[in-house]
Amino acid sequence: MTVATATEVVMPRLSDSMEEGTILSWNVAVGDTVAVGQEIAEIETDKANMAYEADVAGTVLEIVVAENESAEVGAVIARIGDPDDERDEGDRSPVVAHTTTKGERGAERVKISPLARRIARDSGIDLSSLEGTGPGGRIVKRDVEGAGAAAPAAGTPETAKGEVTIQEPTKAQQVVARRMAEAKATAPHFYLTAEIDMGAAVAARSRLKALTPEGESVPSFNDMVVKACAIALRESPKANGAYRDGRFELHSRVNVGIAVAAEEGLVVPTVFDADRKGLREIAAQARALAAKVREGSITPPELSGGTFTVSNLGMFGIEEFGAVINLPQAAILAVGAIREAPAVRDGEVVPAHLMKVTLSCDHRILYGAEGAEFLARVKALLEEPLALAL
Repeated sequence: MTVATATEVVMPRLSDSMEEGTILSWNVAVGDTVAVGQEIAEIETDKANMAYEADVAGTVLEIVVAENESAEVGAVIARIGDPDDERDEGDRSPVVAHTTTKGERGAERVKISPLARRIARDSGIDLSSLEGTGPGGRIVKRDVEGAGAAAPAAGTPETAKGEVTIQEPTKAQQVVARRMAEAKATAPHFYLTAEIDMGAAVAARSRLKALTPEGESVPSFNDMVVKACAIALRESPKANGAYRDGRFELHSRVNVGIAVAAEEGLVVPTVFDADRKGLREIAAQARALAAKVREGSITPPELSGGTFTVSNLGMFGIEEFGAVINLPQAAILAVGAIREAPAVRDGEVVPAHLMKVTLSCDHRILYGAEGAEFLARVKALLEEPLALAL
């Protein structure tokens, strides 16, 4: 068969850690004319959903990867070219035997996406029994999965656990799972915990709230933690560094990542140059980034470049926990809830606002005394929050 000469549109690498992407939607169809820079598809990566712009102009000749299908970085997802310029490309579709209405044996090529072909092969599904719902009758992932779901689960006994539902993780969840396993397997963690008297910080935030004009962000306690960490990181190069390929990487910028719980997993947007920003600027940026995460509009650049991470579960009532290091960073600070509790001051029992923080350290770059000095500095800054404004 002959097909038009085309420029292959491939799955782009939209983040450093991206290995494959999923086509959430196509904004064009076969036969449409596109211009350079036109948004032609929305792609789900391991970090965010991104609009993909065409880098060539022409006519959409073929959509190879259908909506809700995945493809590896570099794989062909569409073809754009001149429909009047044709050449013989050959046909690489699989050949499937079939029987005609007269009982004669024959063969025909099946249009099927690479992912659907792999799923069908692994599941032992007969391609001749499938009807494609993709572009031009192409068999796509949902067609194969639908056939697998319709088939009886032979030889699967019911267990004491009842009916089991299998749920496929999203790209982001797959990346989180892989990175967490890698972090625990390769980075020797050790943990340092300190209790911080947040009484002065509570009073300072109350004054800030009273002085903040309506409509402006009031710094939260987590914003104070971010600022305190940023100041301490500026003074502790190894805590702001990374262990990579047997060497220490020390960074000139202090970029603090803030762990945000999203619908499909944990996302860590970055407050860049946090050591140079005031509390109100950190507060405004942190809220804007968190809102983007929850809306699904966060971009890969906003999720990259972090040199340290703060993870806060205090809002859930968690008093203390140890977080997994966000590799290749040297450390992560886990922040618990501020709780009212009695404390001994000058021999007397007095009410206090106490908060526990735990520093998880990569022992390959950050040693016990260095981690302890960093945590002591964070504690001192939060217990005398006026220093956060200096």
